[in-house]
Amino acid sequence: MSSERPDEEKPETRDVLRVQDLIHGGGGASPVQSPTRLGPTRFSEVAGDKILNTGSNCIGSVLSWINGDPNRNLKNPVKRAKRKRIRTAKTAAFVIVLVGFFIFVNWFMLSQLHEGRAWLRRGFSKKTNLKPKLNPDPNSSVKRVSVKVSANVQHKEKKKMGKPKKTYNGTYGRLLAYAAHALAEGQNKLEPKELWREPKDQALAWKPCADQRSWKPSDGKNGYLMVTANGGVNQQRVAVCNIVVVARMLNATLVVPKFMFSDVWTDASQFGDIYQVEHFIKYLSPDIRIVKKLPKELQSLDLEAIGSVVTDIDVMKEAKPGFYMKHILPLLLKNRVVHFFGFGNRLAFDPIPFELQRLRCRCNFHALNFVPKIQETGAILVRRLRDSGSHLAPVDPYLVGPKFASFILDKKAGPLHKASKYLAVHLRFEIDMVAHSLCYFGGGDAEKAELDAYREMHFPTLANLTKTKKMPSPDDLRTEGLCPLSPEEAVLMLAGLGFSRKTRVFIAGANIYGGNKRLEALTSLYPNLVTKENVLSQTELEPFKNFSSQLAVLDFIACAASDAFAMTDSGSQLSSLVSGYRIYYGAGKMPTIRPNKRRFSDILLKNNTIEWKVFEQRVRKTVRQTKHVLVRPTGRSVYRYPRCKECMCNED
Repeated sequence: MSSERPDEEKPETRDVLRVQDLIHGGGGASPVQSPTRLGPTRFSEVAGDKILNTGSNCIGSVLSWINGDPNRNLKNPVKRAKRKRIRTAKTAAFVIVLVGFFIFVNWFMLSQLHEGRAWLRRGFSKKTNLKPKLNPDPNSSVKRVSVKVSANVQHKEKKKMGKPKKTYNGTYGRLLAYAAHALAEGQNKLEPKELWREPKDQALAWKPCADQRSWKPSDGKNGYLMVTANGGVNQQRVAVCNIVVVARMLNATLVVPKFMFSDVWTDASQFGDIYQVEHFIKYLSPDIRIVKKLPKELQSLDLEAIGSVVTDIDVMKEAKPGFYMKHILPLLLKNRVVHFFGFGNRLAFDPIPFELQRLRCRCNFHALNFVPKIQETGAILVRRLRDSGSHLAPVDPYLVGPKFASFILDKKAGPLHKASKYLAVHLRFEIDMVAHSLCYFGGGDAEKAELDAYREMHFPTLANLTKTKKMPSPDDLRTEGLCPLSPEEAVLMLAGLGFSRKTRVFIAGANIYGGNKRLEALTSLYPNLVTKENVLSQTELEPFKNFSSQLAVLDFIACAASDAFAMTDSGSQLSSLVSGYRIYYGAGKMPTIRPNKRRFSDILLKNNTIEWKVFEQRVRKTVRQTKHVLVRPTGRSVYRYPRCKECMCNED
């Protein structure tokens, strides 16, 4: 008789219970799920069901094999011990096989579940009409979908929904193709609201107040200042404002400025060809004394011989007021006249007395009015860009004068007629800018040779520097955000920001390097792209022919009056002056887009791998960070950042 207690669990019973516990998920260490938990779902397939059913049917026969014949003789203790060892070995082997089997089943079912979710994310059931059942029959023989067939469907679906049709060549060919596809797909979508408005209500609190004065007029008795300003029309504008401040500082009389002829701009226009001389003299009369020419007794002086010609070499960039008081005032008192030749950015923004800084703002925003022929043509240009309308922008009367501002309005348009919005883009990509940047724009050896030759002719100092010193590589310059945006990069920025394909885009900037071929990406993605040459007739442009500075003023007017303005190079004088003008007169309603080129270049470096949605998100974040309403930082331009106590008043 056996000595085992009736309530004691036999080894054979424990082995069977361990197997059953493993199968049914009870308390064991194995993470394998039981088949009952993996029961039919809407993603289950026939192959998995067959494997589970087969496994369940085999359990009984396996248990029988482990326990042996129930009628066997168990009285011989030797045989019983031997059989016990055999059963133990069989049990261990079975457990190992069973664990592996259920791991395989679990992997198979999870892979099918994952694939089913992928179908749902792609809208598989909507696109193919192969809608999975919510409660499929476990015994159905038509549940399995071929993996090969589903892969083909997925490939066709991806090709249909995500792949752009048109291809583009060049560095950004892939991104341009995705941009074109996104614009085509989103033609009926609304553009982000922030594209056409200032981002903060705080912008409304800043009002123009540079016209306020709190000093007596200067008699200019210390002598006469002459100035010949260099550069293009926008650099010359800055030079004029600077010399007005210097004249007040030295208590000197200013002779109406002259403009230097530049072999780059090839424009002989003088101050009176661009600005109203009489308004300039009269408006600033409470500040400084201005005359049209030197007195006769001083006209015969050889200024160079007496040392009264001061060049850019003699004056450091952004010289402080102390420099002029120490070096220029004694010369002025001695010779009665000083001629600044090639004068430009030669006066610091800080530190400078409050009233002198306000005078600089007053000159830029109030004293420099364009001549009537420019105002009239500018009004025609703006009117056509807006497709007429029933309202004026806040800057219009200051840009083109009250007389021609009224011409912008369509008197026949009713109150419900709305003017078309337009985006102005200053594409600073002329050959001088490209050559001076030392950057590379994908033109190969031909581009390198052409730009080297241009530098030799127009920038000899820079050309010599490239030969004698190791300069940063084009890649390093681009990484640091020191390269102007190419037309391809500019259009990617606009598309990434969300401007619609239907947007009317005005391009400012003459003689784009590379010509019309370089503009192909822009015109392809934004077919409503125009320039002043497209909008104005040949007859209307005739008075400005061969006068690049006067043509540049028309670009200035169109950019300053636009509903949104985007710059591609924040260091450009036109972009700086336009953005400041829009802040000063825009009443907080005229947004400017200025990309952080360093961050933007980091995004563009991933042009071969980045997904379009990610590209959009990163571009919008980068530009959003530059649209904050900020008080002018110390040392920065009042022309570009007029939100300061000297130029504008904050009513908050």
